[in-house]
Amino acid sequence: MTDKKKFYITTPIYYPSGKLQLGNTYTTVLADATARFHRALGEDVFFLTGTDEHGLKIQQKAEASGKSEMAYLDEMAAGIKKLWKLMDISYDKFIRTTDEYHEKAVQHIFKKFMDEGDIYKGEYVGWYSVSDEEYFTESQLAEVYRDENGKVTGGKAPSGHEVQLVKEETYFFKMSKYADWLLQYYSDHPEFLQPESRMNEMITNFIKPGLEDLAVTRTSFNWGVPVPGDERHVIYVWIDALSNYITALGYDPDLGGFDQQPDLFKKFWPADVQLVGKEIVRFHTIYWPIMLHALGLPLPGEVLGHGWLVMKNGKMSKSKGNVIYPETLESRYGLDAVRYYLLRSMPFGNDGVFSPEDFVNRVNFDLANDLGNLLNRTVSMINRYENGHIPALGHAADSDADLEETAAQAIENFKSEMAQIHTADALEAVWTLIRRTNKYIDETQPWVLDKNGDQTALDDVMAHLAASLRVAGSLLQPVLTQSPAKIFQQLGLKDVPPIAGLSLADLPENATVAAQAVPLFPRLDVKKEVAFISSLVQKDTKGKGRAHMEAAKEKAREEEQRPEIVYDDFAKLRLIAGKIKSGEFLANSKKLIKWQIDDGSEKGRQILSGIREWYPDPSVLVGKTVVIVANLKARKMAGEISQGMILCAENSDGNVMVTQLPDEIEAGAVIN
Repeated sequence: MTDKKKFYITTPIYYPSGKLQLGNTYTTVLADATARFHRALGEDVFFLTGTDEHGLKIQQKAEASGKSEMAYLDEMAAGIKKLWKLMDISYDKFIRTTDEYHEKAVQHIFKKFMDEGDIYKGEYVGWYSVSDEEYFTESQLAEVYRDENGKVTGGKAPSGHEVQLVKEETYFFKMSKYADWLLQYYSDHPEFLQPESRMNEMITNFIKPGLEDLAVTRTSFNWGVPVPGDERHVIYVWIDALSNYITALGYDPDLGGFDQQPDLFKKFWPADVQLVGKEIVRFHTIYWPIMLHALGLPLPGEVLGHGWLVMKNGKMSKSKGNVIYPETLESRYGLDAVRYYLLRSMPFGNDGVFSPEDFVNRVNFDLANDLGNLLNRTVSMINRYENGHIPALGHAADSDADLEETAAQAIENFKSEMAQIHTADALEAVWTLIRRTNKYIDETQPWVLDKNGDQTALDDVMAHLAASLRVAGSLLQPVLTQSPAKIFQQLGLKDVPPIAGLSLADLPENATVAAQAVPLFPRLDVKKEVAFISSLVQKDTKGKGRAHMEAAKEKAREEEQRPEIVYDDFAKLRLIAGKIKSGEFLANSKKLIKWQIDDGSEKGRQILSGIREWYPDPSVLVGKTVVIVANLKARKMAGEISQGMILCAENSDGNVMVTQLPDEIEAGAVIN
């Protein structure tokens, strides 16, 4: 008897400074579906999630609430656990970085780095964002404030949060020491960071320009893990937070080498997959692998930096008043509808755009029409034509062979796509089978077979319908945690079979379907439900008020600064047509998109534009013809050169759209 194959998956640990919204929830639902899939394959799974509970922001939040840090954190952690229970998250462990065992292990890890010469004491002078718990150089800031003499007085981080000048004694980790090793590791393990574009961002934006040593302690607050022997310092977030993935398994460097570690650690480390949002890819694929290497530990098999679930007007944000909370959707539409939408609508590695219309259509078309209606028709026809009993599976028609082939292919495609965490593609494989089965009903016309008295063919059709639903229900169990059991209950089948070894041919005999088909997903009133979901983003009136006030002030400031010009001033502008060849996000900027543009010249040009929140998928503009200011002096932003400007327009809702020209206008054409 061989041991089961192990599978260890982690989510980032969430910062409990506020209520988690639908975008935050996506990561954990994705991890849960992946964990359930590997369990359904018969693997031994360990699924970790938790909370990151140290730092200045937590200290400030606790003070503002009139509570102690631990009282505040206990309340927040309980709320997150309640949400995960509601979302049916099957985690094996929930770690909190205030857990005593974790804090002790972090101190031992810090001391080991000190003993190995990887950490040294120095002084940090630079910009710090409390909200992001992150340091920034001036060139990394998305916006810089200057006084009348041009001196930098502040600015905004790429996240949009204000930064403050920090000057304090700190300990640094020698990240620069390992830069060459990390580049070689990337080269030898191209699968380590997915999608591949994220690795290119790390190399281009952070490593090749010169990997800086990392400040790893703070002295300006005390809510953190004290540095052993120098308690005036607390260990800064990344050594503390990132270590959770190994301390949760019992790792402690004082125990010696790998073989001396606890059984749980020896069994499950290294992690097979670590899921993170794209905004923290840098920390998990630069700092984390270097820390592990310095500890002499193997690296995770894969770090997946997924995209954001964004709204039409950009990333979900309380300040914008466009936040959707999963509890509200679950209470109205059910858990499976929410889980299905999240895992079906998010493309691998890219941003997904949430809209009320898309959510309602997914429920109506995919769940109610395709899956729910197939079950209803099948149960009703088996009751009508077979006295409620599912016949034995045979093979009597050419259409059977095609359906059987579709089912076999769906099983293989689903397993292949889920193994790569391509949930949207995996679900499409299941729906290929569901749609084919609905078509099979139309092809075989059971009502005609019954009218003609062809009971053998009718038995064959009913058995194939039940067998197809059995396969679909089994495949859906990692995603829909409630509906598969309901499908099997209505079919009179006892247990949902595991995905490993699943076959359409294994239909149990003599099952009795439910006497009455019960809709799995009632159809939604489109107009009513779109209006309801749309109203949810209006609930945060304080946030929307702040956003509108700020937008109004900004517009007023812009108008004040724009005096009238004469024709000679306008004539100085050189406007030409350009065709967009490619667009990609800048990893160290939350606003900028880097465009490569054919401007009619041999080399073309590169333009950076701050429209990322309105174009979460830059590829939609590839091939489009746009207006560019060609003689704008080149400038450097976020470490990249911008050679001009793309003209855009803003509508009454504040949404920005790129000004497009007809496709037949050639690149380089002058616009007069």
